[in-house]
Amino acid sequence: MFVKICGITNEEDALMATALGADAVGFVFAPSARQVSVGTVRDIVKRLPPEIVTVGVFRDQAPQLVIDTVLATGLRAAQLHGHESPQDAAEIRPYVQALIVGLAVGDPALAHVDSYGADALLLDSPVPGSGKVFDWALAEGVPVGRRMILAGGLTPENVGDAVREVQPWGVDTSTGVQADGDPLRKDPLKVQRFVRNARAAAPQPYHPEGHGPFDWADAGL
Repeated sequence: MFVKICGITNEEDALMATALGADAVGFVFAPSARQVSVGTVRDIVKRLPPEIVTVGVFRDQAPQLVIDTVLATGLRAAQLHGHESPQDAAEIRPYVQALIVGLAVGDPALAHVDSYGADALLLDSPVPGSGKVFDWALAEGVPVGRRMILAGGLTPENVGDAVREVQPWGVDTSTGVQADGDPLRKDPLKVQRFVRNARAAAPQPYHPEGHGPFDWADAGL
């Protein structure tokens, strides 16, 4: 189960999330209360273990800006979370190790998600970034056989149910693990419980004799 903690704004939370088992941390470059600067992210990325997937989150920003930001910060992945076109994605793809496209449940673009050439699809609520839960049954409309990261209002309390019902490839949270009274900080206990509950609910993969567990790095992330 691939676990991403998004909306990271400081080095302490980035290091804490990785220490507690997150596979990826996300930094928001789009207009948001959690928007971060290139300099801040560059300094944080330098301190993180090399196996951690560092993701820049962008929304309707020019492809060249996305490329320049990724190169300046050393990010491994870009997440396009607006109304970017497959052409925008194709322009960005050569400059990132992994590309994630974020789409809202019910978005007509889901029907041709393969045209984005993304490594993973992040499925969000109808109001992306709102932190609101959507009807998980709607995820049945997503094309099968793709790496799907479920987002939208996930918390330590509901992520287990979400994983069991939707059976996504990964999960993503931001608001669900924020510190009480401070949207710019993450709560270590919430992060720990989120990671633990997501992994506990994930189906145990079958490993044929002679083969080790699945390596997320092999998936391009």
